[in-house]
Amino acid sequence: MKQISLLLTSFLIGTMVVAQTANDIAIIPQPVSLEKKSARFMLSGQTKVAADAKNAEVQRVVRMFTDKVKKAAGYTLAAAAPGAKGNVISFAINKTADKSIGKEGYTLDVTATGVQVTANDAAGLFYGVQTLFQLLPKEIESPVVVKKAGWVIPGVHITDYPRFAWRGLMFDVSRHFFTKEQVKDYIDNMVRYKYNLLHLHLTDDQGWRIEIKSLPKLTEVGAWRVEKTGTFGTFTPPADNEPRTYGGFYTHDDIRELVKYAADRFVNILPEVDVPGHSMAVVASYPELSCTPGTYRVNSGEKFMQWGNGTFYALVDNTLCPANEKVYEVLDKVFTEVAQLFPFEYIHMGGDECAKNFWEKSDAVKQLMQKENLKDMHEVQSYFVKRVEKIIESKGKKMMGWDEILEGGLAPNAAVMSWRGSKGGAEAANLKHEVVMSPNNHVYIDLMQGDAAIEPPVYQTVLLTNSYAFEPVPEGADPKFIKGGQANLWTEQVYNMRHAQYMTWPRAFAVAESVWTPKEKKNWNDFIRRVEDHFTRFDVAEIKYAPSMYDPIFNASKDGDQLKVEMTTEVKGLDIYYSFDNSFPDRFYPKYTQAVKVPVDAVNLKVITYRGKEPIGRMVVIPVAELKKRAEKKK
Repeated sequence: MKQISLLLTSFLIGTMVVAQTANDIAIIPQPVSLEKKSARFMLSGQTKVAADAKNAEVQRVVRMFTDKVKKAAGYTLAAAAPGAKGNVISFAINKTADKSIGKEGYTLDVTATGVQVTANDAAGLFYGVQTLFQLLPKEIESPVVVKKAGWVIPGVHITDYPRFAWRGLMFDVSRHFFTKEQVKDYIDNMVRYKYNLLHLHLTDDQGWRIEIKSLPKLTEVGAWRVEKTGTFGTFTPPADNEPRTYGGFYTHDDIRELVKYAADRFVNILPEVDVPGHSMAVVASYPELSCTPGTYRVNSGEKFMQWGNGTFYALVDNTLCPANEKVYEVLDKVFTEVAQLFPFEYIHMGGDECAKNFWEKSDAVKQLMQKENLKDMHEVQSYFVKRVEKIIESKGKKMMGWDEILEGGLAPNAAVMSWRGSKGGAEAANLKHEVVMSPNNHVYIDLMQGDAAIEPPVYQTVLLTNSYAFEPVPEGADPKFIKGGQANLWTEQVYNMRHAQYMTWPRAFAVAESVWTPKEKKNWNDFIRRVEDHFTRFDVAEIKYAPSMYDPIFNASKDGDQLKVEMTTEVKGLDIYYSFDNSFPDRFYPKYTQAVKVPVDAVNLKVITYRGKEPIGRMVVIPVAELKKRAEKKK
């Protein structure tokens, strides 16, 4: 009987393993080429790892692999000599470079007897390891040891390499401060999906986040503000006696530590110092740098800009004065220290959303215009940008700015980061300037990712489908000047790391695929299948993500006096159930099949989505009054 029991147990384990490996492989971003094999490899405590012991970079990649295996599986994988056979995972640098895969590409072969990852460079091995983790069961993401019957890797042959060299995420650490350890965590999560560029937005109206030793007030004053909670941009102005205790900054040593941490994971860090607008923290620290005499304070989230239909102006002057020579002396000191701390070849100088209404009133600016023969305020800003470019280039760096730096004439060697759609990027590329694409309608991941009825409020929505539709090469642009693309996480409304994760994922999955995977291999339905697999991995890793793709999208309109609502979902195959009677719908409630007429006296529409018998979306409650407002706007 005992023998039968053992045979049955063995059969069940085998069946479980086969079932596990029979599932479709779910790699994000989708590799260039993936061929499935019938064989599978079983990772165990007896598995060994072979790699060149003399290559420090290769050994670092191997340690990252073995450390994660030990943390999740409990196995300490012993070393084997390069070329060892049988139950071995090998990492090798090609003796003769394979030009087809470049520096960051790799090949990965999984057979019954072993795993082989090869690349031209350690960076390629690192990205091969990220793919290898995604081939392992989801429990590999566990922060504690998980006992499993089998750690199975399905048989594959993968050849993979990136479409673009620049694959970035921008993290705004100014509006809300994130610690050095939290930035490291952000790096750890982004490299899972083969991102290689972290853009740190270090300065803005709400805080200066980098130590400049020659200008100590930038952090003594500019890094601190009154703490407020609620909806950013609507706060009451702080009183003079309220303590300015919220904030923080990175010391030189912090920056060096972050740069090394990123470099160990093949990530460059692009520093941004946003000038001449977005400079309230600077003028609060050194008021003499403003064109407008007065007393300034770091903005705490109270309103100080007026936004209209494509126009804006400042209620309080938050700009540096382009006619003040002291401004350029200060920026020379700033960029001297920034250039010494960040080895990356570019420095980002911002240049966006500069309100010029106070410049228009400035006698000093009027004199500058006359002296330099500047026709309008765009040319005044262009004058400033060109001066800044010379400063940055004098430090041995290249300058990059938001696409507003095109206005009034582009600085001679400037690279452009195009955020206001794709037009600016196409224009800059055709002027033979390097371009990084980050159009707000696709990759601004601070924007709502579902209906405003349930998402934290922001002025606009970018759905997962919008992010997946991101194409880094704009129509009509010269592609050889498009360096790549990135998603941007502004943090006015992001107060903590868990919410930063929620806003980043899954839209950063979509952007990762847009900048790594060949355009012709992208497929929305298959992408969603893979996203759902990675949701389960994030559950194990305890990383937060947004389930917004399961929630309904509402379209309210009027049919005469009758209010009606159409509902759709981004993910196909879901059923929508609803109620108007204030009770909570489930799958026994009316199922949406066509536009719903809203009862005259209804107060709320409640909706939930199901896949089969299981609820998958969140309970969404949207007031009928809100639906009426949306319908009225369309008239």
